[in-house]
Amino acid sequence: MEVTVVISKEIQESEVIALYEANGWSSAKVPEKLIPALLNSDTLVTARRNGKLVGLGNAISDGHLVVYYPHMLVDPEHQGIGIGRQMMEVMHSKYSGFHQQMLTADGDAVEFYKSVGFERAGKTEPMWVYAGNDH
Repeated sequence: MEVTVVISKEIQESEVIALYEANGWSSAKVPEKLIPALLNSDTLVTARRNGKLVGLGNAISDGHLVVYYPHMLVDPEHQGIGIGRQMMEVMHSKYSGFHQQMLTADGDAVEFYKSVGFERAGKTEPMWVYAGNDH
């Protein structure tokens, strides 16, 4: 089955929530905040297989120097077949000339992000004020 990965803000709330719930992300519980946040991102990339949303990622950027990738999700039933890699390739192609491309990763995601070129930045410490409970 072919997967189509494109920059697109054509998403339905129900399919987004299903994807976030499948991944156990707490933002699925606040769709009234999640959907506008995604739609107001600088870039939203979607992955679809036979029309079904199986992946989604977004980027927040100043448009010149820095881009941050807060969300990158692939449906657990579709992981390990290159969908995340395709979505990151689309993001990298748009932001390739930027001074900083950054994200926060944990668990199994760390190895994936290393495989697509990310590395820990020196001796930096990740810090945040976070209202979720999934980390």
